[in-house]
Amino acid sequence: MNRKLCFTLFTLSVLVLCAGLALATKDPELKQCKHQCRARQQYDEKQKEQCARTCEEYYKEKKQRERHREGESEEEKEWGGRHEWMNPGEPAEKQLRQCQRQCDRQEEGGQQRALCRLRCQEKYRREKEGEGGQHNTQEEEEEEEGDEERQWQGQEEEEEDDNPYVFHKHHFTSRVTTQHGRVAVLPKFTQRSKLLRGLEKYRLGILIANPQTFVTPTHLDADAVFFVSWGQGTITVIRENNRESYNVKRGDIIRVPSGNTFYVTNTDDDEKLYIVKFIKSINLPGQYEAFYGAGGENPDSFLRAFSWEILESAFKTKRDSLERVFFQQDQGPMVKASKQQIRALSRSQEGHSIWPFAGESRGTFNLFGKRPSHSNNFGELFEADSNDFRPLEDLDIMVSYANISKGAMAAPFYNSRSTKVAMVIAGDGYIEIACPHVSRSSSERRHQGSSTREEGSATYHKVSSRIRTDSAYIVPAGHPFVTVASQKNNLEVVCFEINAEGNIRFPLAGRNNIFKVMEKEAKELAFNTRGDEVERVFGNQDQDWFFKGPSRRHQQQQGRAYE
Repeated sequence: MNRKLCFTLFTLSVLVLCAGLALATKDPELKQCKHQCRARQQYDEKQKEQCARTCEEYYKEKKQRERHREGESEEEKEWGGRHEWMNPGEPAEKQLRQCQRQCDRQEEGGQQRALCRLRCQEKYRREKEGEGGQHNTQEEEEEEEGDEERQWQGQEEEEEDDNPYVFHKHHFTSRVTTQHGRVAVLPKFTQRSKLLRGLEKYRLGILIANPQTFVTPTHLDADAVFFVSWGQGTITVIRENNRESYNVKRGDIIRVPSGNTFYVTNTDDDEKLYIVKFIKSINLPGQYEAFYGAGGENPDSFLRAFSWEILESAFKTKRDSLERVFFQQDQGPMVKASKQQIRALSRSQEGHSIWPFAGESRGTFNLFGKRPSHSNNFGELFEADSNDFRPLEDLDIMVSYANISKGAMAAPFYNSRSTKVAMVIAGDGYIEIACPHVSRSSSERRHQGSSTREEGSATYHKVSSRIRTDSAYIVPAGHPFVTVASQKNNLEVVCFEINAEGNIRFPLAGRNNIFKVMEKEAKELAFNTRGDEVERVFGNQDQDWFFKGPSRRHQQQQGRAYE
């Protein structure tokens, strides 16, 4: 009996080993990924096994997408059919939410959760495509979206004149617009308000590239930090005489120094590539330019600004040959690439970026490759500073990503030194900021006689606004604020925090709030209330950083506009 059991276990082990080897021989990227897992000296055996499983998950995800495009999805076979992941009779939207909640409960780490949520979304998309008439018609959906859009626009216009800290989609101006994508940036922050003078050197933008799109080489007279908020692709940076190419995906951070030529390729056949850009100007505060060397008439190559005599001497080439090169390109800064060109660009790597170890090079770092700094059932926070990614050091920037569960909120807190520049990459909700600077004119019209203060004493006004995908907001240093997700969707926000060195976050609620550290007597004197009662108030919340949020009714009342 024991011999049979041992033989059975041995056979199963061999099968598992063979399956792993079969996977590894199919893709060199997977093979090298697993090899580097085994080579990690700081990993114990359990961590190495988890690392290898993560590599296989990535490989399977990639292959499943390829087979799905060919109509032979391996995942559909594995699940026994496209509908078996659903509970019979349950709406697809509810199943998607349940699936994502299960992902959020995983303890394996940010990468596993991100992959899990991606699989949920992919299954939901396929289910919706297959259901056809079981849902609203396209016209009905478009009408609903139009009503919601008009509601949003009305609220955004209402708050626009009074709220200097929040920006919405219509505030972005396009720098590049083609059929293959666009580049858009917010105007200089100081154009909105003098209160944002501390940000006069900075700009916030977004690059959107359609599938199989090549963004032509350019350099900026500004330093830039890119965050890949969705999709996958290749970013190539020319550093002196060295070309460094990096395969990037959601969560990757890359630093592009001023003057370094770079180009971007969306290597995916189906998904758009979204990159959030945080830019620090070098020449004029808040102004920067993109310089296209490779180009023609559109984009206009800066080489064409030189005289023909200079060009002929510099390139040792006749004018007619130069004209054939510098007058051919007229398709714009974003062009369609063939599959062969995509494969060549994504494999042509002098820099090191085999997934998931790109963060160890000087070129990229993946936020989801490290454990969240704070995580519970109500949300999670990932952070990267100069200790994680050395290229952030001279810019004195921290990059963070918060995923607040629907119906939840982040703890109210303030930064000691950092000013937060945030962009919503998915979902919706609202923010509230306690501000001593903003004019109280609008607030007074709504709340006459709400409070009185002596001349010159501190008076704080609530600045609140609804936020959604592509909204951006600013929180100056020292300003207490709170972020709340809607009851319908998680709220996902990427943040760039300047003056990161030495910054401290001071939580105002939760297990470790600053008031709990104060002496009882200090609280009695400050609040003019019995100390034990104050301590009960500040000690009730047993969660840390992420909590259950306000009720739906309260959200509808509070998240409308500036107050």
